[in-house]
Amino acid sequence: PQFDDLRAREFTRLDSAKHVYLDYTGGGLYAESQIRAHSELLLKEVFGNPHSHNPTSLASTHNVEAARQRIRQFFNANSTEYEVIFTLNASGALKLIGESYPWSASSHFFLTADNHNSVNGIREFAQSHGASIKYLPLNRDLRTQNIESLLPDADCTHANLFAFPAQSNFSGVKHPLEWIELAHSKGYDVLLDAAAYVPTNGLDLGAIHPDFTSISFYKMFGFPTGVGALIIRKEVMHRLQRPWFGGGTVRFVSAQNNTRLLANSGEAFEDGTLNYLSIAAIPNGLDFLNSVGIENINHHVMTLTEYMLYGILNLYHSNGHPLVQLYGPRETTMRGGTIAFNITTPDGRLIEMSVIEERANARNISVRTGCFCNPGAAEFAFDYLPEEAYHCFTTLDPDQFTIRQFSTCMNNLPVGAIRASVGIASNQHDLDELVNLVASFKDFVPEAGQTWRLPQLEMR
Repeated sequence: PQFDDLRAREFTRLDSAKHVYLDYTGGGLYAESQIRAHSELLLKEVFGNPHSHNPTSLASTHNVEAARQRIRQFFNANSTEYEVIFTLNASGALKLIGESYPWSASSHFFLTADNHNSVNGIREFAQSHGASIKYLPLNRDLRTQNIESLLPDADCTHANLFAFPAQSNFSGVKHPLEWIELAHSKGYDVLLDAAAYVPTNGLDLGAIHPDFTSISFYKMFGFPTGVGALIIRKEVMHRLQRPWFGGGTVRFVSAQNNTRLLANSGEAFEDGTLNYLSIAAIPNGLDFLNSVGIENINHHVMTLTEYMLYGILNLYHSNGHPLVQLYGPRETTMRGGTIAFNITTPDGRLIEMSVIEERANARNISVRTGCFCNPGAAEFAFDYLPEEAYHCFTTLDPDQFTIRQFSTCMNNLPVGAIRASVGIASNQHDLDELVNLVASFKDFVPEAGQTWRLPQLEMR
């Protein structure tokens, strides 16, 4: 009843427009009360550029610092240990790490294969400094096993980084937060990508102490977009080396003497004028999540996830062949409300995702298709052999490259999947609509060229 009432009160637009929204991992939905509260603030007050000490500037500065403190409270990030740095989004936070981390030729960058592309992109900075880079593999459930043996001890006199997502944006797998302490004991700084985790899970930074934590607020509560944060331990922040400076990052600059003094705080990493009007909306969003209760949200999401998994995994063609090829765990233990899957034909091939997306769109169902900016998880899910993928990457003309060409080169292996994810405003009706969508492909035979080969998955 709590979440039925919440949907009726705060998310009326879903039912009035007959939307089935199942892309919460792509972006959260804002509550109506958030928008009303922020509109009232903007209509009542006058806010100026915070880089000054006039009354309107000070009002903006107050809002920014209040939001910073509210974020610390929400994640139990003590101000003596952590700085909150505002960025454009989680990707902006991750780029900041990559460009400022003190890489050297003796550095090691280890990361799980299951990482968002914005984490993968950090390897470009590491590689440019000669650091060694290694991905940790995934098993059939898209989990990393035996990390104690896969992650070697590192030389603490050099900068070494280990990165992993708290929750996979591809499969919904939750990776153990105990890895943080393990990696610290082995000589690594730890980057925790929490963007997919924190919308439906509590994160206590007073208990687990990652060195870098990246988040996007629109994934948590829908509004505002264009604002994220890097929550960083101060002792690590002081080791970062910024390759650039700009307005807002400095205390003093001399053009004549070619010198500058960066700000002492996290502001040294906040380039230009912050999005101060949107940042002022963050406390409303955090208050909204608190009013519902993050544990209540988690229970709601996991109840629906179990219902969703049961619903699609118990669909079969008339010949007894299952309709769904699931990527990731089939149970709810250590997983979140994100599932990735493809739909099969009666003879065991996979229907191309564009066919399913077209039918979903016709029913006003919002799901995501593709690899979800997580190529590592996709490569393991689709059973790519590294040498085959390398051959295709290096032989296809980059100017003429298409996903269809790549699939053909890979002997018609899949190059994408369907992702459905539930969140705070989801209900059982939404999932019934998803199950009905999948069931509509029972005994369906696609046209020529609209199928992929089913990977022969093996335990790794």
